[in-house]
Amino acid sequence: MKTEADSPQQYIDQLPDDRKEAFLKLRKVLLENLPEGFAETMNYGMIGFVVPHELYPGGYHCDPKQPLPFASIASQKNFVALYHMGIYANPEILDWFVTEYIKHCKTKPDMGKSCIRFKKPDQIPFGLIAELARKISVSEWVDLYERTIKR
Repeated sequence: MKTEADSPQQYIDQLPDDRKEAFLKLRKVLLENLPEGFAETMNYGMIGFVVPHELYPGGYHCDPKQPLPFASIASQKNFVALYHMGIYANPEILDWFVTEYIKHCKTKPDMGKSCIRFKKPDQIPFGLIAELARKISVSEWVDLYERTIKR
């Protein structure tokens, strides 16, 4: 879904009705479970959860004017997506997530490097997403980012 939304609420207001309930629940799970310090914002046309410049002044190496991204949620053309940089940067978290996913869902996860795609919004494993959200603190993410991504 291409959007010009300037705020998370504007983004949500543009969601299709068949995705809105699951999307709102996914957002709530992240807001309630991400460790203290992550901030919600619009980031790259999605609702993003970032390390603000106040905590990491260097920002994102691709565009230092942007805060350091950590997670995002988006309503794409054919799916709801959760982008989580922890599963991209930390193989142990990726392995944990894939192993746990099959305990919560009847199918294998549909994933890219940092993307988890949910084609059926009613099958999002919200409890598992809550656990994933709690796995990395802001300071752990900054350290991991500097060791594995920023070079």
